[in-house]
Amino acid sequence: MDLFENLKENNKQTPLAEILRPKTIEEYLGQYSITGESSPLMNLLKTNRLFSLILWGPPGCGKTTLARIIANHTNSYFIELSAVSSGIKDIKEAIDTAKEKLIYGQKTILFIDEIHRYNKTQQDALLPYLENGTVFLIGSTTENPSFQVNAALLSRTQVLRLSPIDDKSMKNIINKGFQYLAYNYSEIQIDKDVSDFIVNYARGDARSALNLIENVYFSSPLENNIRHIKVETLEELVQTSSIKYSLQEHYDMASAFQKSMRGSDPNAAIYWLAKMLTAGEDPRFIARRMIVCAAEDVGNAAPHALTLAINAFKAAEILGMPEARIPLAQAVEYIARCPKSNRACKAIDAAMQDIYNGLNFQPPMHLRDSHYKDAKKYGFGEGYVYTHDNPEYNQQFMPDELKDKKYF
Repeated sequence: MDLFENLKENNKQTPLAEILRPKTIEEYLGQYSITGESSPLMNLLKTNRLFSLILWGPPGCGKTTLARIIANHTNSYFIELSAVSSGIKDIKEAIDTAKEKLIYGQKTILFIDEIHRYNKTQQDALLPYLENGTVFLIGSTTENPSFQVNAALLSRTQVLRLSPIDDKSMKNIINKGFQYLAYNYSEIQIDKDVSDFIVNYARGDARSALNLIENVYFSSPLENNIRHIKVETLEELVQTSSIKYSLQEHYDMASAFQKSMRGSDPNAAIYWLAKMLTAGEDPRFIARRMIVCAAEDVGNAAPHALTLAINAFKAAEILGMPEARIPLAQAVEYIARCPKSNRACKAIDAAMQDIYNGLNFQPPMHLRDSHYKDAKKYGFGEGYVYTHDNPEYNQQFMPDELKDKKYF
């Protein structure tokens, strides 16, 4: 079995991103607020005490790498599972291994990649072993843990939010990638705009950047034992920039979009519209946000905005993408530039809140329905004045208990 395992390892093509994965905190780039000299994480690690973590951040920002570094730093046994392909059986096997390691005085870190994909039962299976210290959990997720991880599990862990890798750190990673390839294979001649192109393409995702570096290196022609890395080659490989769009970003982009229209900034609104469409967002979802904005934020200051938003929804439904982008953009600009009034929205919210708070009254007798035979017997409709016959008559329409209440 060892022979076959060795053969598999020797024949395996290990990606550049895995080869260059940092092994120590000093090599780890791009999360200085978390790994800085006096950060809470570093202060805890200096005491050599373990604690359970949820690492939340976008793809390629170093979640798995940080988990492995913590294990190395604390001399802990490291078990890695993927929530996509593992379940209760794998968790139990990991716990059994952790119990064996404890006999010899070694702690275990159980790393679960994409932990948000575990269902409630699978997440609950971890709880007693975190409670009694059998294992320490490090979960990684691209989704907001508040939405995707059980409250019971969250209460037993600390959430660390990782950011996309900043441009300066990304350029250092890119340089390391090219240096490794040049040292191990052949020399490189790199055009001046190559690094900026990769930074803009990867947008904080180190794995994506290193994969592109590896691909462009081996797809560039070899002349006189030198590979010439050109932007043109990168453009042919990439063709379109990859848009990363998690569930959290779905809500964040929609929020930024609606707030930009409310704030009368058509340029920002059109940008967020473009980002949502480019990421593959359903145009109907976007149009529904516009309808809400037209009613809530524009209101009767420019009532035609609601009509335009509804028509944009219908047009997007009829056309589909890519043509749907045009009526959506038209409506976005109009709504953003409209005068704003949220009076109607505030009025209905205030009235509903009164009712929730117990001001829940019946209509006055003269306003009740009298269009059936026995209505008069109960006094329903008695005393009502038809407004068109006497428009000057000061008739009460509110319940007696709220007769002086003003919502507008």
